[in-house]
Amino acid sequence: MNRAFNRKKDKSWMHTPDALAKHYIPYNAKFLGNTEVDQPKGTEIVKEAVRKLKFQRHIKKSEGQKTQKVELQISIYGVKILDLKTKDVQYNCQLHRISFCADDKTDKRIFTFICKDSESNKHLCYVFDSEKCAEEVTLTIGQAFDLAYKKFLESGGKDVETRKQIGTLQKRIQELETENSGLKKQLWELEEQLMIAPVPPAGSISLKPPMSTDVFDMVPFSAVTPLVPIPASNGTPPPPTTTSPPDMSKDLFGAEPFDPFTCGQADFPPDIQSRLDEMQEGFKMGLTLEATVFSLEPLGGRC
Repeated sequence: MNRAFNRKKDKSWMHTPDALAKHYIPYNAKFLGNTEVDQPKGTEIVKEAVRKLKFQRHIKKSEGQKTQKVELQISIYGVKILDLKTKDVQYNCQLHRISFCADDKTDKRIFTFICKDSESNKHLCYVFDSEKCAEEVTLTIGQAFDLAYKKFLESGGKDVETRKQIGTLQKRIQELETENSGLKKQLWELEEQLMIAPVPPAGSISLKPPMSTDVFDMVPFSAVTPLVPIPASNGTPPPPTTTSPPDMSKDLFGAEPFDPFTCGQADFPPDIQSRLDEMQEGFKMGLTLEATVFSLEPLGGRC
């Protein structure tokens, strides 16, 4: 994983793994907004985004509009941005889509990250003004990304092994189905041969019963051979017996063959497979953490 954690090497992670895996870490901040950028990483990219959004915020502030206050909930499942008052979720940024995170090492309040939008696939830069906790938020996002990546690797390995097992089982099932179809065909041919019995001419006398009946002139019972009608005493031949090949899509008991797998050749459904591929691509790109100087005057007011 391409992680630029050089600046943080002398700093340990701030939270326990369970705090980010089973819960989330909340932070309050002012949300300056987001803007589209043309690159997933880069200090100059986020600097330009901060300048643009801060300029827009100054204009709105001069018009009497207040900066939105939000709560960030950071966990291994992503960074949720909620309105501080209503608790409505404004944005949900998954970690594998976050590629760059930076904080202002001089102001200690401004931090930003670049995230790939799930619908438009465009890179958006989110900018926040916190209560002098920008570096802590950046580190928390980095730690959550690190834990999420490890969790993905663990679950990904299990998924690969599961696919192998499913593929082996499916191959064995196909072999058994082919063998079963051949046996059904042989059984049907035997049934056809057993049902062909010679009928004596009208008025003829037979000294011994036909081979198809027993000593009591009864048709022997067979679990697989249907009963053959006996000619009437007046010599009138019985109506012809019609037979049809057995339904090859069903077994001997009339039930459809059991098929536990419906996803094809050891593949997950397309939507799940595409999500796994997307996560793998995102984590492979990695998350870059940087401290930089935005060269901007701090916003007025506190979070």
